[in-house]
Amino acid sequence: MQKLGSLLILTVLCGYSFSNSKTHAVVYARTSAIVPATAADSRPVIVCFGDSLTAGYGVDRNSSYPADMQRDLDAIGFHYRVVNMGVSGDTTKDGLARLERVLALKPEVVVVEFGGNDGLRGLPVRDTQQNLDTMVAALKKSGTRVTMAGITLPPDYGPDYVGHFNAMFPAIAKKYSVPLLPFIYKDVYGVKGYIQDDGVHATVDGNVQVAKNIEGLIKPLLKK
Repeated sequence: MQKLGSLLILTVLCGYSFSNSKTHAVVYARTSAIVPATAADSRPVIVCFGDSLTAGYGVDRNSSYPADMQRDLDAIGFHYRVVNMGVSGDTTKDGLARLERVLALKPEVVVVEFGGNDGLRGLPVRDTQQNLDTMVAALKKSGTRVTMAGITLPPDYGPDYVGHFNAMFPAIAKKYSVPLLPFIYKDVYGVKGYIQDDGVHATVDGNVQVAKNIEGLIKPLLKK
């Protein structure tokens, strides 16, 4: 997620609203769906920056939500190049380590989706919140605009942990005056055929809807 000054769309995936348990932590397998810059393509860049939900874990890269978003934006006349920089298994700490690579692309928009793996691993919420805070602060300092999208964790992580986990995203959004999309899996989770058998990742059809959710978030910030 114009020359509006560099835009940043920070889509922080807060958790996953799963029905199953901590066995979903198998998402840690590190795979990436990074599409390198193309010198001949001078369109403004939208970087989709996150973990497995961005990378398109379990589906072909061309069926990830960034690929769907590229096709949708092309079809409606928005001239941007969408770059998928998702790495499966990344935590917020990993995202911070890769942040300079994103900024080096001089993107107009960055869609950042992090936080779910921190929660699935049961990492301290204060550390996750600090990492996200640092990320948002650095990206805003670079002149980008930030939006966030939230989700949740399975209830078996306990009400205290889940409550603190859920609360950190609106807290950061409020601190930095960042628009918040409440649920990135809106019209995805719970829809038959939209979530893979692991109960975590979107299917080909599910990613189509995820792309629409993100498009609704970023289109007001784009120019034709």
